[in-house]
Amino acid sequence: MNLVENKNLLDSVDARTRLAGSNKMEILLFSLGTREIFGINVFKVREVGRTPRITKTPNMPRGVEGLISLRGNVIPVLSLAPFMHLDGAVPGLGKTMMVAEYSKRTLGFLVHEVDRIIRVDWERVKAPESVLSANQGLITAVIELDGSHLVSILDVEQILANAFGEAMIVDIAPAQVDPDTSVFFVDDSVVARRKIAEVLDKLGVRHKHATNGMEAWTRLQGIAAHAVQSGENIRDEIRLILVDAEMPEMDGYVLTKNIKSDPRFEGVPVVMHSSLSSEANRAMGKSVGVDAYVAKFDAEALADTLRPLIER
Repeated sequence: MNLVENKNLLDSVDARTRLAGSNKMEILLFSLGTREIFGINVFKVREVGRTPRITKTPNMPRGVEGLISLRGNVIPVLSLAPFMHLDGAVPGLGKTMMVAEYSKRTLGFLVHEVDRIIRVDWERVKAPESVLSANQGLITAVIELDGSHLVSILDVEQILANAFGEAMIVDIAPAQVDPDTSVFFVDDSVVARRKIAEVLDKLGVRHKHATNGMEAWTRLQGIAAHAVQSGENIRDEIRLILVDAEMPEMDGYVLTKNIKSDPRFEGVPVVMHSSLSSEANRAMGKSVGVDAYVAKFDAEALADTLRPLIER
C-alpha cells in the first residue's frame, strides 16, 4: 500500500469525524506477522506506507527502532511485533509503517501488513477479559469479526507509556473546593485513569471512575436516581464529569449527549479529555455539548481546565 492509495483508505477528516456522534468507529485492521488480527482507531492514523529507511540512534527507549524524517519532522519509529513480544511473528521490523498522531505527538508503528478498514458500533467493542489482556495491558478492547475472529484494539496510551515512560505530574496547586466535592471520570486506559487520578489528588478533589462509556452511564444514572429520591442536588454528589472520547460500548460523544439531554444533570459540566486533539474532534465535542475539551496528557492543562469548573 503506497501513500496515494492511503489517501483513499483513510478518507477525509470531516467524513470520519461525523461518525463520532453516532456511536460508531472505524478501525484500521493490520497484522504483526502472526495469525492474530489487530486494530487501531482510524482517527489516530495519519497515513500508511512502506517502511522507510530508519536511522539507528543511541540511547533510544526500549522498543524504539530509530528515527525517520517525515516531511521535515523527525519522528520515532516503534516496531510493534517485538515490542509486544509476540510468539511466531515474522522476523524483521515489518514492511509497512502506520504514522499515528497521539496527543500532539507523531510516531511511526511498524507492522507486517495493513488489511482494511471496518466500521463497527461501539456497542460491539468490548473490554477484554483478563485472559486476553495479559499482554502487558497493551490491548484495550476486542471486537468479534465475522463471527469467528477476534480483533484486538491496541491501547496506544499504554504502548507509549511503556516505550517512553509516563508523563511526570508537576506541582499542581490545590483547588479551592468544598471537602465533599467529587469528580466522576471515565477512561478505558489504565494509564490514563492513573494519571487523571494523580491530577485530581493534587487538586484535592475526591473522585469516582468508570472504565467504559456504558459502565459510566449506568453508574451516573444510579447516582442521579439516588439524588432525586433523596431530594438532594446532584452537584452535591458530582461537581464535574470528565469523559474520554473513544471507549468500548459507548463513546464519549454519545455519553455526553445522554448526560446533556437528561435534566437531572443540569448544571453539571462535562469536560472531554482525549488523545484525539484535532480541531475537528474539538468541534465534534462542542456539537454534543461538552463544556471544555482538553488534549491528553498535559497535567497542567487538565488541572487548569478543571479548576474553575470545580471551585466554589
